Amino acid sequence: MDSKQKNIDVILVTGLSGAGMSTALKSLEDLGFEAIDNLPISLVEAAVNNRPENDARPLALGVDCRTRDFNAAKLKDCLTALRQDMNLNAEILLITCADSILQNRFSETRRRHPLAIDRSILDGISTEREILKPLFEQTDQLEVIDTSELNTHDTRRIIAGRYQVDAAHGLLTFVTSFGFRNGVPREADLVFDVRFLWNPHYDPDLKPLTGRDKKIQTRLSAEEGYQTFFKDLTKMIENLLPRYQAEGKSYLTIAIGCTGGRHRSVFVAEKLYEWLEAGKHSTGIKHRDLGSWLIQQRQRGDTIEKPPTG
Repeated sequence: MDSKQKNIDVILVTGLSGAGMSTALKSLEDLGFEAIDNLPISLVEAAVNNRPENDARPLALGVDCRTRDFNAAKLKDCLTALRQDMNLNAEILLITCADSILQNRFSETRRRHPLAIDRSILDGISTEREILKPLFEQTDQLEVIDTSELNTHDTRRIIAGRYQVDAAHGLLTFVTSFGFRNGVPREADLVFDVRFLWNPHYDPDLKPLTGRDKKIQTRLSAEEGYQTFFKDLTKMIENLLPRYQAEGKSYLTIAIGCTGGRHRSVFVAEKLYEWLEAGKHSTGIKHRDLGSWLIQQRQRGDTIEKPPTG
């Protein structure tokens, strides 16, 4: 999904219960939107029309299955009315998530699904997904954020990149490492595969370490082909960043992948992050699969010489 910054008037926030709609609304409010949650579709136009004349803030309206008149067809009609009849720049922000993740979230918080008061959580999720199905098939005026692999901080960061009201800070780049065995990050804009590098997993002395350790970094820096690869990678990114910014993008996620997401991808992601910082680019970094790997190692009783911090 494109992450161009938007000059937006109204965002209709909807999605699956437990996927992060409240987080999305709070994030938009922090960005300068006036946020109203749990609004019936029949009251959307009234909420838009009754804004104070001196309040120029864009609106973020939470509209979902908790309201008595909700259905996807009515929401699409509402969007059409906002865009055509009221001449507003409006769109739908759909927050979704994998069923298994949603089930775990409801189980862990001991919350009831709003559509499963007397049924199983999965029945409620299935029913709600069917209600929203027409929206998933829509392509225009729709933004989708899948939070299956995102925590609250990640969700807020992505929303800030897509909807920030003030673009003065320019393009924000974010680097993430990952393991292909766990899938490519859904939020990635650019994906690079570094499995061509030698794998420290097969060295008993290096296996317990991570790509943030000096021993790993020294070994991989000396690998044949690494220096040429990294030079070409940074040159390409250096050429792309101003082009993305000129096209209106405000947020870019660069994903670096290896097999398990603990050695090679972590090392390259760290080096790319350092390069971006040295170039005065707004940037951040995350190692998606590193935390879970460390937990697995501890559960097996393996020794970890130096677990990374942060």
